[in-house]
Order: sequence, then structure tokens, then C-alpha cells
Amino acid sequence: MTDRQAPRGLARRVGGQVQHEIMQLILDRRLRSGDPLPTETELMEELGVSRNSIREALKGLQALDIVEVRHGYGTYVGQLSLTPLADGLTFRTLHELGSDVRALSEILQVREILEAGLIRRVATTIPEDDLAALDAVVRRMETRARAGETFAEEDRQFHELLYRSLGNALVPQFLEVFWKVFDRVSGIRGWNHDPSPIGTVRRHRAIVTALRRRDVEAAEQALSKHFRNIDTRVEKAARRDRPTDEPDHR
Repeated sequence: MTDRQAPRGLARRVGGQVQHEIMQLILDRRLRSGDPLPTETELMEELGVSRNSIREALKGLQALDIVEVRHGYGTYVGQLSLTPLADGLTFRTLHELGSDVRALSEILQVREILEAGLIRRVATTIPEDDLAALDAVVRRMETRARAGETFAEEDRQFHELLYRSLGNALVPQFLEVFWKVFDRVSGIRGWNHDPSPIGTVRRHRAIVTALRRRDVEAAEQALSKHFRNIDTRVEKAARRDRPTDEPDHR
């Protein structure tokens, strides 16, 4: 039975199997990001499936950033990033916001839980070089705030620098996911305005001050205050935009 003749349910199952077999091939050959994969013809011969099955599987893996198809050049191992997670969370949050304004707050809550655990790990060991870098970022934030400018990029850099000393490659990727989701969603809904940028700068400085004292509890409390402020801003913006006849889901 050919791919075109196969029942739809079977075609999906086979397509998923082929994806897993290609992933296993990547693992077995210890291929790294940017390494070339076998050609379509070679994959057909090795896996014993049709060209259509290979192409369907590669499209699915490309959407997951597991492979990268460079037209005219071949197929390569992808960047293996968390971009698909960010895209999925963004869509889910926007979809849920249609009926429940808590959707964005849930993203913030998960990020806060992650960072609360991380800051406890670094509070007593963060290097002086990282503290100096955090101070420099806060100064740039303050300069922009006093000039009436936004400082989203500096804010993102601040949170990445906080945990740089852990040497965990997944941490900045997860932070980037949550940052992208919040930035996209709040931007689309018009909820990213900060009514008190100088206050936001002070809350970031309080985090650095607690870290300089190697005070774990104070650092965690300062971080929590920072997130409470963001959560409050989102909730106020959501209440402002909520139709008067729409129930409050809190």
C-alpha cells in the first residue's frame, strides 16, 4: 500500500514513526547542530519508506527546530532551540486571553517560580564581575528611564546575568521563552506600558543590593516584589480593557 493509498490514521502514525527514526539516527551518529543529515534518497533506503514519508517527517522536525532544511543545499541538524515552545505558549496565552485574563499571569507565575529557585542558588556565590555587570545594566536602565525611554532589552539582560554563573545552558533559553511570550502577548494587548519606570529600576537595584550582601532571603523577597509589580500592572491593564459585562475570573 502506498502513502497516498494508506488510511489517514495510519499515515499519521507512520509519519510519527519516521520522525522518531530520524531523531534516533541523529542520536546514534552523534550529530551536532549544523551537521548534515543523509540525503532524502539515503534516508529512504536506510529507513525503508517513501520520499513522501521522509519529506513529511522532515517538515515536522523542522517545525520543532530539530532539523533545518536549506533548499538547494540539503538538510542539517537544527539549532534544537526552545523557539517552538515559545510559539506554542504565545498562541495558547492569546487564545486563553479571549475568555480568561489570568492566562498571562500564569506565565509570570511560572517564570517567578523558576527564578525564585535560581536566585537562591546564586545568592551566596554570584561573582563580583557579574555583580558589576548587573550594576552597569541598572545604570543604563535608569538613564533610559529618566530620558523617558523604555529599557526592555536591558531588563532582559539583567535577568540573564543574574544566573550566568550557574553555567546552565538551559536557563537563558527558558528565560528567553518566557520573555518572548510576555513581550509578544503584552505588546499585542497593549499591556506593556510601565507607569513607573524609575520604580522598576529601584526594584532591580534592590535585587543587586541583596546579592551584594549575600542575603538569600532578601534577594528572593526583592525578586518577588519585582514580579508582584509586573503582575499588578497586567491585572490593572486587563481590568481596564475588560468589557463591563464580562465577569471577573479572579
